[in-house]
Amino acid sequence: MKAFIYEKYGSPDVLHLAEVAKPVPADDQILIKIHAVSINGSDREGLIGKPLYARIGGLPNNNILGSDIAGRVEAVGKHNTEFQVGDEIFGEIPGYHGGFAEYVCTRGKTMARKPAGMTFEEAASIPQAGVIALQAMREKGQVQPGQKVLINGAGGSAGTFAIQLAKLYGAEVTGVDSTGKMDFLRSLGADHVIDYTREDFTRNRDRYDLILDVIAHHSAFAYVRALKSNGTAFFVGGSVRTLFQILLMGPLIKRITGKRIQILAVPQNRKDLLAIIELCEAGKVRPVIDRKYPFNEIPEAMRYVSNGHAKGKVVITVV
Repeated sequence: MKAFIYEKYGSPDVLHLAEVAKPVPADDQILIKIHAVSINGSDREGLIGKPLYARIGGLPNNNILGSDIAGRVEAVGKHNTEFQVGDEIFGEIPGYHGGFAEYVCTRGKTMARKPAGMTFEEAASIPQAGVIALQAMREKGQVQPGQKVLINGAGGSAGTFAIQLAKLYGAEVTGVDSTGKMDFLRSLGADHVIDYTREDFTRNRDRYDLILDVIAHHSAFAYVRALKSNGTAFFVGGSVRTLFQILLMGPLIKRITGKRIQILAVPQNRKDLLAIIELCEAGKVRPVIDRKYPFNEIPEAMRYVSNGHAKGKVVITVV
């Protein structure tokens, strides 16, 4: 089968198309013919090897990026009774890799059946970003009507879902991103927008009940300053320095100030995937796809995402 692989960290130029062995499902696995795969921040981090936590698995060796897929079941191991050949499914691949290819094998525990009214591209744009946003806004953030919520990196994949969810639950939402995304954030429902190139949200007079930061680079104490008493700040990604400081100082800050700053650990799971897809089917939340690329243009798609231009999701059509 064809797949995009890389043997060293670097720019999208290190990705190259190769012929690799088509995977064979184990007894408890299914073989999926991939129809669409979306790009996440985890793919960019895995490609460049930054921040440093992206190198935990060691140097890449014919690695295949891509975790959010949608496709059709082509073969089923004899012990996997959950799916059948021909089922249209979508979800995250455990280990966050394997999606930039024509086929992948997985046990299917983080997969679900694709709604009939949804395209493969739409389904592939939802899993990781939608689940992160759901955890931040509903499951752990428990956003309430009238609360003030700020989302840093609001124009990206998880941010676009987070804005919609926060508004759904009645919050007053502030979106932070680059200059060219201000109108886009408003179109998603943001009540206020901040251009990070012109204003530091941790230094203005506003205070927030909940902050979701997907690209954290401020100090832990800056976030404390931006929170209301008993406020919470969740962090999904960012600089190693900031994340380490949050891990180290978070418990102490909570004891002293009552404010909670912590890394949001979001395990891949089917329960949250089904919850976010239910909201999408009901028309309460929608996936936002900025661009679609054909399979042979994955390096170009990665370059577009890496340059920070994407408004929402970028999706690769494999079939």
